[in-house]
Amino acid sequence: MPTTMPVVPTTIVLLIASNVFMTFAWYAHLKNLSGRAWYVAALVSWGIALFEYLLQVPANRIGHTALTLPQLKILQEVVSLSVFVPFMLYYMRQPIKLDYLWASLCMLGAVYFMFRR
Repeated sequence: MPTTMPVVPTTIVLLIASNVFMTFAWYAHLKNLSGRAWYVAALVSWGIALFEYLLQVPANRIGHTALTLPQLKILQEVVSLSVFVPFMLYYMRQPIKLDYLWASLCMLGAVYFMFRR
């Protein structure tokens, strides 16, 4: 008998994958297509974003079976930040700043308030 992943871990895995596509769709063109017209970057980004939506929509539908809408949203924001920071540091070669730690601590506070019972 096959076992299925619990709802929250499944949602998180799908949101992580979704956010990888989203981050590349939103920001990679700044590095890779900077010499091209904005509409070329928009079309390429739109093509990448399709894959983001193919993961994000099921993630939200699955997650909403166990999480409230505000919990689902703050989970998305934490996942988004968790994907964006490594992308920014390693792919875009941006310097790290102490402000990222403070922003992360604020996000942890938001998670606490959304998930407390």
